[in-house]
Amino acid sequence: MPSGVLSHPTLVLNRNWQPIRIATVARALVMVFNGTARVVDPETFQTFTWADWSRIRPRENDRFVQAVTLRLKAPEVVVLNDYDRVPANVVTFSRRNLFKRDHYVCQYCGRQAPPDELTIDHVIPRSQGGQSTWENCVVACLECNKRKGNRTPEQAGMKLRRRPTRPKWQPLYSCREIRIESWSKFISEAYWNVELER
Repeated sequence: MPSGVLSHPTLVLNRNWQPIRIATVARALVMVFNGTARVVDPETFQTFTWADWSRIRPRENDRFVQAVTLRLKAPEVVVLNDYDRVPANVVTFSRRNLFKRDHYVCQYCGRQAPPDELTIDHVIPRSQGGQSTWENCVVACLECNKRKGNRTPEQAGMKLRRRPTRPKWQPLYSCREIRIESWSKFISEAYWNVELER
C-alpha cells in the first residue's frame, strides 16, 4: 500500500456532478460511510454506497486502505447526495497560487521556467505604494525582474503580457500538484491548466 493513502486527494462532485472541491481519501470515505456521498467509478460512472464499495477488491496497482478485515479501494471521485450549491470559495493569495495563475510563465518575456528561476514582481513597486495583491503581482523570471528593478513597467520600458487579476476559485487550487487522470472526465482541460478569464 502506498504511504499516505488516507491523505491522497479525492475529487468531490455536487449532486449535479459539478466539481466543487478536493477532499482527502479519509474524508471521502467518512462521507460515503455516513451516507452523504457515493463513490463514483470513473470508467462506468456507476455510483456505490458504502456496502457496495466495501465489497470491491482493489486490483494490483490500485491505492487501498487496509482495514482490520478488508482492503478498501481508495476512491478517486465521490458525488454528494444532497448538496447542489457551489461554494463561494476564494483563492488564497500565495506564491504557489500566483505561479499557478500565471502558468509559471514570466509575464514580461513569456519564458516558462521552473519555480526556482522565477520570482514575484510587484507591478507598482512597494517603494511607490504598490501592495502585495492579485492585481499588483505577477510572475517574472529573474532576468526581467532585475531589468525592471524598482520601477513600473512603463518606467522600465517593459510591457506586461496581460493585466494581473484575482483568479476565480477552481477545485484544483486546493490540490497540491497532483493530477489524477480519471478526474479529466469530470474537470475540463481548462481546469487542468487553471485557465483564467482574460
